[in-house]
Amino acid sequence: MIQLYNTLTNKKENFTPLNSGHITMYVCGPTVYNYIHIGNARSAIAFDTIRRYFEYRGFQVNYVSNFTDVDDKIIAASKNLKITPREVSDKYIKAFYEDTDALNIKRATLNPRVMDTMDDIIKFIQVLIVNGYAYESQGDVYYRARKFAKYGQLSGQSINELEQGASERLNDDEVQKKEDPLDFALWKAAKKGEIYWKSPWGSGRPGWHIECSVMATKFLGDTIDIHAGGQDLEFPHHENEIAQSEAKTGKKFANYWLHNGFVTIGEDEEKMSKSLGNFITVHEIVKEVSPQVLRFFMATTQYRRPIKYSKANLEDAAANLKKLQGAYDNAAYRLKDAEEMQNDNESNEYLIQQKIDFEAAMDDDFNVQNAITVVYDLAKKLNVYSSEDRVIKSTLEEFMQILIKELNIFGIFLNVHKETDVDVKEVKELIEQRNAARRDHNFEKSDMIRDLLKGKGIILEDTAQGTRWKKDE
Repeated sequence: MIQLYNTLTNKKENFTPLNSGHITMYVCGPTVYNYIHIGNARSAIAFDTIRRYFEYRGFQVNYVSNFTDVDDKIIAASKNLKITPREVSDKYIKAFYEDTDALNIKRATLNPRVMDTMDDIIKFIQVLIVNGYAYESQGDVYYRARKFAKYGQLSGQSINELEQGASERLNDDEVQKKEDPLDFALWKAAKKGEIYWKSPWGSGRPGWHIECSVMATKFLGDTIDIHAGGQDLEFPHHENEIAQSEAKTGKKFANYWLHNGFVTIGEDEEKMSKSLGNFITVHEIVKEVSPQVLRFFMATTQYRRPIKYSKANLEDAAANLKKLQGAYDNAAYRLKDAEEMQNDNESNEYLIQQKIDFEAAMDDDFNVQNAITVVYDLAKKLNVYSSEDRVIKSTLEEFMQILIKELNIFGIFLNVHKETDVDVKEVKELIEQRNAARRDHNFEKSDMIRDLLKGKGIILEDTAQGTRWKKDE
């Protein structure tokens, strides 16, 4: 049974989808006014990994993630670039796909855009007004947060705490327009020179929070299985989504809420964000770092935990990924002289237990750190097995297939078609000659054989269990 940590209840819960075998999942997407930074990528990678695991377990996942393409930042970018807001959004949506494709993030079932959902947004707001949850004020429309009895439940804040914080953030214009400091905008009257749409309340554009309520319910239904996003969206964005959606439909909005941890940077481990100016874009980093390394670095930290971004941590990820590829390559080289025999019981028992351990880790709120430890053990076992004198072909192939399948959940693909001109028999004979030379203390000959093999691209590793070899990359 898969267990999820539900932010709404602050505890792990058994996951039961609304419809057996099918999952509806909504993930808040980016505001497309710039290239995504690795903090944005962390969220996309975390929930892509979760989606992949659901699919591994046999679920069909309807995965919707929006693009915010109407926003103050987009309007500012359009003025700076001297192009329309839609052209700004088009430019960075294209860049988003390029960056996320490079990171092997599966494309969403659907990526709806605000500009294309405007009629639905206006109709949604109209229902909230009719139901008494919203009101028009000088061309703006606001939601009556206090009217929604459960407001503050997701973020665990009381009305009094929220009211004090809201009062401190109000500007003079909002003081005049709002009935209550807690109220938030559903529709904003157009300012001079800004993009706008016509509505029953005058020309304007939607507030940020309303778009996700509309798109989630429009494309996935009034109640969805999972709503996910970054930890920074918990309040006010997701809190407001719940209030809007449930006031409109009269139904529970989402059964499970998942929030990923931040990416931090620097000695003070400061949260990475565009507003703080300490961000690194994926567009730039993949020019220097393999996208698979960046993916592996992020996908192997449990989604709720923060990730410390550093050069050293990226180097560790690269080294670990290289070891996994090496284990696969070592096995691939041995296939040509593996024996056609029935699988041995010891290997069968190991593979059964390996699967149990891997799934137990992932079932526990997607504990990828424990799961990747199980994968590392498989790679170690694969190295040992492929270095033995007698290797069963079917066993070796099964080890390799499981390694590929489990790494695919992390979004990692191994080079499975790597060709080699290595003559395994020749390598084994040279290793035996080297071992004999070492026993005779003929270290000059031993070193000569090592250098000969190195020239052929073969790296030797002397262990307590004997000499192992692998093809250098």
